[in-house]
Amino acid sequence: MKTAGHSEATTRRGLELTPFRGLRYDPDRVGSLASVTSPPYDVVVRPDGLHHLQSADPHNIVRLILPQAGTPSARTEQAADTLRRWLAEGILVADPDPGLYVYEQRDGDGMLQRGIIGTLRVTEPAEGVVLPHEDVMPPVVADRAALMRATRANLEPLLLTYRGDGAMPPGTAPGTTAGAGMDTAAGPGTGTTSGVGVGTATEVGADTTAGAGVGTAAEVIERTASRPPLLATTTEDGFRHRLWSITDPVDLARVQTDLAGRQALIADGHHRWATYRRLRLEHPSPSPWDYGLVLLVDTVRYPLRVRAIHRLLHGLPVADALRAVDGLFRVRRLDAPLPEALAALADASCAGNAFLLAGDGAFHLLDRPDPELLARTVPADRPAAWRSLDATVLHATLLEHVWRIPEDSPAHIAYIHDTAATVEKAERDGGTAVLMHPVREEVVRDLARQGVTMPRKSTSFGPKPASGLVLRALEI
Repeated sequence: MKTAGHSEATTRRGLELTPFRGLRYDPDRVGSLASVTSPPYDVVVRPDGLHHLQSADPHNIVRLILPQAGTPSARTEQAADTLRRWLAEGILVADPDPGLYVYEQRDGDGMLQRGIIGTLRVTEPAEGVVLPHEDVMPPVVADRAALMRATRANLEPLLLTYRGDGAMPPGTAPGTTAGAGMDTAAGPGTGTTSGVGVGTATEVGADTTAGAGVGTAAEVIERTASRPPLLATTTEDGFRHRLWSITDPVDLARVQTDLAGRQALIADGHHRWATYRRLRLEHPSPSPWDYGLVLLVDTVRYPLRVRAIHRLLHGLPVADALRAVDGLFRVRRLDAPLPEALAALADASCAGNAFLLAGDGAFHLLDRPDPELLARTVPADRPAAWRSLDATVLHATLLEHVWRIPEDSPAHIAYIHDTAATVEKAERDGGTAVLMHPVREEVVRDLARQGVTMPRKSTSFGPKPASGLVLRALEI
């Protein structure tokens, strides 16, 4: 684990974001834009969520990001064949001109997030330009690398954050968006928008340039979002998605100049970024592999939500898990619904490490770990903020020493973002759900700037970009 610190002040080269010709679904060739999108590959709950997405539309993006076949090589070959067929049939079409893409997400509670999608120069952690904050699992990186090699494509953007100079924009209070639930799209390559929602696009973006300096990336993003979008759709989770392209050379230069002095934190997509780095080293530079598809969000203007990623321990009944921690943690049974149990977990987390176990029809709150146990099992050569993380204690103490569960074995452990789904799968399969309380964003960023990576799957930043709205083919 690297612990060399990074400083924005000493960064020689900042973020280098370049335009590309995005691949987008032709709206006339699919049932709806919403039906062909998916959450990121590692958020899809398997097998139930996978089957649901596959049945939503024969062209759902999940058939590319999570192909299903008997062997790893057959899966990647299937994805490559599917992508080639969709391109040949005009299901996916490249935009005529290279551009950056403004991407907006809005939920029913008024949460608004905007960012910019482009291809970012791939850098090493030592450069201090893109900061990872989590360790990765080598088998997952190998799987994603095989998929990218076979398809020669970046099928979904990863999520990066940076700190701009502006203030949070107004206009993010709860409200409704006209045309919600309907698709609005210009076919790829047309540069025009048809259908409903044109007036809404102007209305939503009209007042958000406040606090965005003229000539900054934020100003270009907000001004672009005041125009009719290339596409607009609402997915079944209630999120409204809109996409615009930036092709004007002056605006592209403004964005690139502003980002050139900035540093980014990987919010979601550590395995894909590690994959970008591996593939860049495999191909002599310059090559298309020098860049990878990302969504950059300015969290000064659009703060992300930070949630926990939970663990599902296969083959470990709750009774056995509790028996193993007897005398090592305080254990309290909670006969309460999930929201109340999570509230109890949040309260306990204020005082120290705490976890919520589920899977036997009840919840069990673990807190107040034995200090001698922590001293014996948690590595001492890391900063105090790292040693006190719930994820650190879970992996170093509970998984490795108490329950003896390998953290990178899919046969023993699954990492699931959805809280209720984790509990339901544990109850159905006879395993143990370990529910976590989210860590604060400032802790994540401070550790990343010190060059200290957190245990894998420690955080879930969101909202995450929907997969399937814009792709990148390296040959186009």
